[in-house]
Amino acid sequence: MEQLIILSTLEQEHLLHALEAAVRITEPRQFFLWSQGQLQALLPHQMLVCLQFDAEQRLSYHSCLHSRVFDAALRARLAGAEDGLAVRLARHCRQGAALPAMLDAARPAPDATLAALQDEARRLGFDNVLLHGTEQLAGGASFFALFGLPHRLRGRDAYFLELLLPTLHLSLQRLARCAAAPADAGPRPLSGREVQILYWVREGKSNDEIGQILGISGLTVKNHLQRLYRVLGVSNRTHAIARCMALRLLAPAPPAIARAA
Repeated sequence: MEQLIILSTLEQEHLLHALEAAVRITEPRQFFLWSQGQLQALLPHQMLVCLQFDAEQRLSYHSCLHSRVFDAALRARLAGAEDGLAVRLARHCRQGAALPAMLDAARPAPDATLAALQDEARRLGFDNVLLHGTEQLAGGASFFALFGLPHRLRGRDAYFLELLLPTLHLSLQRLARCAAAPADAGPRPLSGREVQILYWVREGKSNDEIGQILGISGLTVKNHLQRLYRVLGVSNRTHAIARCMALRLLAPAPPAIARAA
């Protein structure tokens, strides 16, 4: 890492906005929007994986955040709770590797294990990974992996993540508490058709594309979405997906397709 890092005026503004906005994060929807807004402005990336470990070193909470569409199998290989790449990176780094760590083709990996994990990330389509995490604290430890920054990693990228680490850690603790609380199922259960539509919205499909998949019109899909927005208390597709993430309503695989509207 560079010995002296001086932030530009724009970087200072991005950092201040990120810190100010994070104070208001209390639920997954807000964290998702923050990660795709203020955090992206300072540290642009393709995927953020957040992990929390309890006092017994067990993974107690994990979250995978991204705005572009990723194949479900790729998400599992990167962010799976059992043996995903991010979990293995975290376990290795928490055994004593220096953090923050930058895995990038432009620099040698700190050790052989990280070099192998870096090669795996590259085979999965990510040329770099930026890593940081806390020590074991009273409320547990947290770990963060940013995959796919659009440039060669620099010391200032690690510095930004280090400045944001306390904010990320506290936000993740709030999200873990929210996940442990009884789920808010909303004013009514979602129908099978609504679950289908939400799945394909998350996969980045347009209304017309979803209609073709489900055998209904794009207008019917739009009408379903308008009703869903009212049910979920949101105003657009991005907010709907974030809300469904908070409520754990998203299906992990394509729901069975029934050909009736």
